[in-house]
Amino acid sequence: MSNATSTVTNLRQHLIDPEICIRCNTCEETCPVNAISHDSRNYVVDAAKCKFCYNCISPCPTGAIDNWRHVPADAAYPLADQLLWDTLPAQVALDEGQKVGAGDTATPLPDDVERIAAAATSGQGGVAPPPWSAAHPYINLYSIQKPAVATVSGNFRLTAEDASSDIRHIVLDFGNASFPVLEGQTIGVLAPGLDANGKPHHVRLYSVASPRDGERPRYNNLSLTVKRVCSDHDGAPVLGVASNFLCDLKKGDKVNIVGPYGTSFLMPNHPGSNLLMICTGTGSAPMRAMTERRRRKSSPKEDGKVMLFFGARTPAELPYFGPLTRLPKEFIDINLAFSRVAEQPRQYVQDLIRARSDEVVRLLRDDNTYLYLCGLKGMESGVDEAFADICKNHGLDWKTLHDELLRQGRYHIETY
Repeated sequence: MSNATSTVTNLRQHLIDPEICIRCNTCEETCPVNAISHDSRNYVVDAAKCKFCYNCISPCPTGAIDNWRHVPADAAYPLADQLLWDTLPAQVALDEGQKVGAGDTATPLPDDVERIAAAATSGQGGVAPPPWSAAHPYINLYSIQKPAVATVSGNFRLTAEDASSDIRHIVLDFGNASFPVLEGQTIGVLAPGLDANGKPHHVRLYSVASPRDGERPRYNNLSLTVKRVCSDHDGAPVLGVASNFLCDLKKGDKVNIVGPYGTSFLMPNHPGSNLLMICTGTGSAPMRAMTERRRRKSSPKEDGKVMLFFGARTPAELPYFGPLTRLPKEFIDINLAFSRVAEQPRQYVQDLIRARSDEVVRLLRDDNTYLYLCGLKGMESGVDEAFADICKNHGLDWKTLHDELLRQGRYHIETY
């Protein structure tokens, strides 16, 4: 008798969520291997045909196509079962010793990405899981050795011409390359040229500013919110390599992109979820993506509250100021803080959090509230103190609540 133990291979099976599929047929039309089919009830994916090319991901307007389950390779869900589903089956835990087969990537992240991500999320106080209802994120599909090549289809200045900050809205088109992203994820930009040591520039990460179906729906594109860096945090003249490269791009220019990255800073997808968003400057990028996702699929009877605290020096330096002011008040509760308006007291996001403490605490008490903080690292302490103060005034302990939010995947920070 042999003492050798057999290894069971598992498959990451591609499935379509019948609860949110709107039967638009884009997935079946874009699948190059005819793995997707449908009947009068459901759209389904044939595990034996699916090659994990991801071509069907970005065109899907609802994210129904973006679902996966680990299953034993010899026990994939058959089409006959999928056609009868009303909901997706729960994920079954894999046994120890089983290995994952096609469709998973074990490629380690670049050192630059690991370092930047660790610094950006350090203010959380620990590792945060994603919201339980978040869609499955794809990461590290394109590497430094084999980047995706995107074409610039738009570069628009968001801030006034006389504002001290030059902030741009840059739209990148990926053509035939599959580059699926979710709200809250980041991409890496490879600026051309060499650094002072004669080596290629490090990867620079930028949060995606568009929702999962693209800046323009049904087009394979995404957008970034980029500030031209001309000085360091101490005010000394320094030209940011990637930011100036991006801000100077013209329509038709090519950009090498790696990623996408990010598995935690993701938005919830279940009905009734609330978004409590706090940002400054270009930290608005993921907030814009989440807001636009919610706006495009708006279901007033099902959607939870969207509340935004957004800080800048002046209205002229606030990205997306015009579009924000035109959003319906019943859709989003917007609170703008300006710290350098002439003849007005300086106001920061933490001041407005205190001013709206009753509503903020109501959201914090709701188990369906997800909190996101993005922007300059200096904002973290002020916001944390504001939460501590308003919780104390309403009979809550912020430290206890913070730890609970983090553990439940409802508290996410990315600062720089």
